[in-house]
Amino acid sequence: MEAAKKRILARKRNKAHVRKKISGTPEILRVSVFRSSKHIYGQAIDDKSAKTICSVSTLESDVKEKIEGHSGNKATAKIVGKVLGEKLSAKGYDKIVFDRNGYLYHGRIKSFADGIREAGIKF
Repeated sequence: MEAAKKRILARKRNKAHVRKKISGTPEILRVSVFRSSKHIYGQAIDDKSAKTICSVSTLESDVKEKIEGHSGNKATAKIVGKVLGEKLSAKGYDKIVFDRNGYLYHGRIKSFADGIREAGIKF
């Protein structure tokens, strides 16, 4: 098996293990993050009603204006996290559950989480 496939399968196993323990409620949303080599995506999910409350990514025009240079770095991840945090604050949420989606809490994932914290959201 190729190394890339092994990494993907390992992330899926980690994701399933973590998702057994956490879920979003109408009061405390689950914020899930996905990263590719070029972009980062985040969404706030209410698992009880199976609805996405808000989402943000590096592909959105308001985020693109704030990004300087390459969109697959830690500075960009922090900006995206901050924008998501501001959207959540505007909707009246102040507490979330962070779903790292099987990724290690390091690098862009950590920067994304720090951006959410800078916007005043606790987790």
